[in-house]
Amino acid sequence: MTDKSTGKVLGVGGVFFRSHDPGKLANWYRETLGLEIEAWGSTHGTSFSPDAMPANAFTVWSTFAADTEYFGDPQQAFMINLVVDDLNAALANVRAAGGEVIPEKEEHDFGRFGWIVDPDGNRVELWEPPEKMPESDE
Repeated sequence: MTDKSTGKVLGVGGVFFRSHDPGKLANWYRETLGLEIEAWGSTHGTSFSPDAMPANAFTVWSTFAADTEYFGDPQQAFMINLVVDDLNAALANVRAAGGEVIPEKEEHDFGRFGWIVDPDGNRVELWEPPEKMPESDE
C-alpha cells in the first residue's frame, strides 16, 4: 500500500459460488469455455488476466431488483458475465458439450450478448465486446 491509500475498491478479486460437485463444474468450464482452472481456482495464464481482456472490455458491478427476470430462475441470486472473444464459437462449444444455450441473443453498440445455463443450473451471460466502442455524448 502507498501513503495515498484510501481503502477504495480497485477491482473484482474473485467470484466464488457453491456447487454440489465443484471439480466437475470446474472441469466443465475448463473444457467448454477454456478457463484455465487450478485446484483452488483460476488466476494464471489467459483466464482473468487484465492483459487478456480485449479492447473495449471492462468489468461491471451492478445490482438488480429482487424481482428481475434477467437472471432467469428467480432463485438465482447472482449472474456471472464472462467476456468471450467469439460469442458464436463460445455458444457452439456449450451446445457441443451438451450444455443449455438460451436461444435469445442481443446485439448493442457495446457488444453482443448470449446466455447459457451451466451444469449446476446457473445462468451465465457471455459478452463479446465490440471492436470499437460508440462515441459518448458526454
